[in-house]
Amino acid sequence: MNINLRRALCGCVSACALSLVGTPSAFAAAAAAQDAPPAKEAVAETVVVTGKRVSSAAQAIGTDQTRNTISITSAALLSAPSGVSGLKMLESLPGFNVQANDALGLYEFGNSVFVRAFNFRQIGFVLDNIPMGRSDQFGGSPIFRYVDNENLSRIVASPGAGDVSLPSYASLGPLVSYFSRPPTEELGATAGLTYGSDDLQRTFLRLQTGQHNGFSAYVSQSTIKSDLWRGPGSIDRNHVEAKVAFESDIGLKATLNYVYNDFFDFDTPAITQAQYEGTAGDLFGRSGRYFGYLANVPTLAPLASAPTIAFSNAAHNQYYLQAINQREDHLYGLNIEADINDQFKVLSTIYYEDKKGYGVSPEAYATSLASYNAQRLLLPGLFAPKGLQYGLSTTDGSREGLVIKASYEMGAHALQAGIWLEDDDYTRTQARYNQANGDPNGAPLLNEPVHRQRVYTSTRSTLQYFVKDTIKLFDNALSLELGFKALSIDYSIRGFRNPADYAANRQPQLGKVYEDTFLPQAGFVWNLSRTDQLFGSYAENLALPQGADDIFSQASPLAPGPEAETSQNMELGWRTNHPTFNGAIATYLTKFDNRLQAFASPVPGSTTTETFFQNVGGVESYGVEVSGVWKPSKLYYFNANVTYNIAEFKDNYSNLLIKGNRLPDNAEWLIQAGVTVEPVSWIVANLSARYLSDRFTNFTNSQETKGYTLLNAYVDIRDSYAVGPLKDVKLRINVDNITDEDYLGTIGTTVNTLATFRPGSPRTWQVTLTANY
Repeated sequence: MNINLRRALCGCVSACALSLVGTPSAFAAAAAAQDAPPAKEAVAETVVVTGKRVSSAAQAIGTDQTRNTISITSAALLSAPSGVSGLKMLESLPGFNVQANDALGLYEFGNSVFVRAFNFRQIGFVLDNIPMGRSDQFGGSPIFRYVDNENLSRIVASPGAGDVSLPSYASLGPLVSYFSRPPTEELGATAGLTYGSDDLQRTFLRLQTGQHNGFSAYVSQSTIKSDLWRGPGSIDRNHVEAKVAFESDIGLKATLNYVYNDFFDFDTPAITQAQYEGTAGDLFGRSGRYFGYLANVPTLAPLASAPTIAFSNAAHNQYYLQAINQREDHLYGLNIEADINDQFKVLSTIYYEDKKGYGVSPEAYATSLASYNAQRLLLPGLFAPKGLQYGLSTTDGSREGLVIKASYEMGAHALQAGIWLEDDDYTRTQARYNQANGDPNGAPLLNEPVHRQRVYTSTRSTLQYFVKDTIKLFDNALSLELGFKALSIDYSIRGFRNPADYAANRQPQLGKVYEDTFLPQAGFVWNLSRTDQLFGSYAENLALPQGADDIFSQASPLAPGPEAETSQNMELGWRTNHPTFNGAIATYLTKFDNRLQAFASPVPGSTTTETFFQNVGGVESYGVEVSGVWKPSKLYYFNANVTYNIAEFKDNYSNLLIKGNRLPDNAEWLIQAGVTVEPVSWIVANLSARYLSDRFTNFTNSQETKGYTLLNAYVDIRDSYAVGPLKDVKLRINVDNITDEDYLGTIGTTVNTLATFRPGSPRTWQVTLTANY
């Protein structure tokens, strides 16, 4: 479906929708369960578990939701280490196995997520009703680029299947929504200053205008400067968020959002288990968790085949200045909410994103020489390699879209419908260039290309619409949700996708439409009593193949495109809410077909080259998620969640007998527990533990990495302290990995070979001082 046809269709749908304003049964409800506060049922009114870090039942256990839904509150976000990414915060939720290269989770190539049977790129993310698309490091919109925890009011996650109304072409079920806080009614300011391990320095400043004739606004800026904990290099982040809100007295609300993010960092290498254990015979004597790149250019003998090329030894690629990343993102969003009357409401969101960046990775002399010889007679303007080559990749892209949701309440029915359209254009280039004298520390000579790798543009044109009806029965004792969505993604790629295209002097245009016009979702909530609910749901999903650019840029132009991954998610659970305890238990079964798995990837910081995907058939995941909070005393309370999860291949692949094997990175047990104490009104202290069981690293289950337990703690000292014009002066101390556990975290999964890993960060600490004005 081309974009013009889709726009025409959108116009027809919009016209039809407007014509149905007088027909309530044709309309839809404005927000998904995750977009709006839950209805005020009798069960919700019994919430009495209180505490500075205790969520309401609606947030903690998802009261009145048809699916297992959990939230992270603003208080919890502000208790986390300053600057921690919004993605790493998910590790506190049941079922979410989040791994990160560093304590704050800021290194994009070191993050991974596994939930039920899905990885990071199979999870959908939404920010203030704006779909965040794909989470690829190249050309994607990973959520951690776009949020500061100080500006978030909550995070809402559904590990099984998000509401049918939420826009996403990446999700095979799991959906996470981030909600930024509104401007305050009063003029004011908030400032924060953080110091910590690895020379971490973070600043945060937010200015509030207060409300004036219905208008209010804020602008914030945060900066992060830190050394890498593993190897030489640094992290530099400059982040700006702004919001302008208007609310009229006739039921009209408008909010304009802006996010700017500029991020620069150095890579750290993924390493093998042998390198970690010190048995790999590393040329430079490196081993253990601190295995990093080299701070200085090593003195090495040149290759015997190139004795006059001083830097022809491939090991020169271990110099840290040859592995860097930079990303710059701008996101604009406009939300308009209109209460037409007491029954009919409309929410519209228009957004635009502009993003660009680059990455540097080295290429050894022998590799560059072979590629140069293959292209020099075909492409003019190439130069012979001089030593270690400067590999430069650039990214440039934009997204623009529109989301419209409407709701109409009619008796026992809450009717909902909506539509989402998006265009995503992305361009990537990659080439190898000489450096002055071939020296790894020499200036890049961008006027001396050695060989070309790729210059292509890919597009994604998306249309999604949904219809849902929520029905209240038996005096609201039973709530039924019935709905479906239709999803269509028109993907295309054109240009020089790989060196073979240059050799053949071709720029093929490839693509495929991925669509399903009926993806049903159904669920129920049954109020067994004022304290207990039974809930269940069934949902089907379709997703654009993860890593579509990698798939289509490596395949022959004659090869057919892969099929989309599809899934079925089933849940059944029970939740309870009592004066000193609330908890929930959910059982689930997930099936999906045509699973695509990334095997090897040439991302900066890794020794492998290029990502490719293969279909490994069906996958099935089943398990139990349990979570709860218990407050036996006003002085202390406990929280815990336990996940038992089995994710298995259901088919053999080629000559690999993997049927019945566990998916790599699938931890059978994930257990988290914490205790929070409030001995006096001005102190909140917390100690938490997180246990992750053993995980396989490849499809054949021939390698396994050991489980580990981490202890984290914080002390929050806060009260109505005032210093001059400053008020609410607060001090927070965070310590992560208290016992300095030495473990392997992120896994670079493989098919049947040994995997690579990123060691988990050691003990880290930070101190944060904040104040309001």
